[in-house]
Amino acid sequence: MLAILGGTGPEGKGLALRLALAGETPILGSRDAARGASVAEELAQSASGITIEGSDNAGAVAAADVVFLAFPYEGQRPVLEDLGQALKGKIVVSVIAPMKFERGKGASAVEVEAGSAAQEAQDMLSDSQVVAAFQNASAEELLDPGVTMAGDVVVCSDHPEAKKLVIGLANKIKDLRGVDGGGLANAKYVEQITPLLVNINRIYKIHASIKIVGIE
Repeated sequence: MLAILGGTGPEGKGLALRLALAGETPILGSRDAARGASVAEELAQSASGITIEGSDNAGAVAAADVVFLAFPYEGQRPVLEDLGQALKGKIVVSVIAPMKFERGKGASAVEVEAGSAAQEAQDMLSDSQVVAAFQNASAEELLDPGVTMAGDVVVCSDHPEAKKLVIGLANKIKDLRGVDGGGLANAKYVEQITPLLVNINRIYKIHASIKIVGIE
């Protein structure tokens, strides 16, 4: 079972929809269980033949083996401090790309002392297997089942089996491809591509993605 914390936000909802279309049954985690259930019901009606459940964050974590973190970076420390014990032994997938927006300058990366949001999460969750993935996926495109996703999902982790599992989940989403990005230290570079893509999107009025060429 998959849980998505921050599941009522755009990125979380988009991931839930695409994973449900790929045959999974994700649980949307929210600070409020009623909101989680309401958003899940609404999202499940956006495409036929899918199942999406909703809960509060604690309930979602308890029901899942794989937990996605899909909320803004500012919420990471308080959420993980609250749920750290419940996340022991689980695969934790960080979708977080720390960034800020300045008027006239666009988006820029936020420096994280640990190196990346994913590395900070691993430092806080020593008994979990943290994987970084999906930071570059457009929330708007994920949320529109009529849009064909394109590009690669770079997956980084120090836990080979967990990384393999998340690469497999990426491959289940039509037209996306999971790419092994090496150890978790490389998550920094993947996270920092996100503000670059945001700025490219603003300039060209598109939804840019990344593609690694040369891999068969």
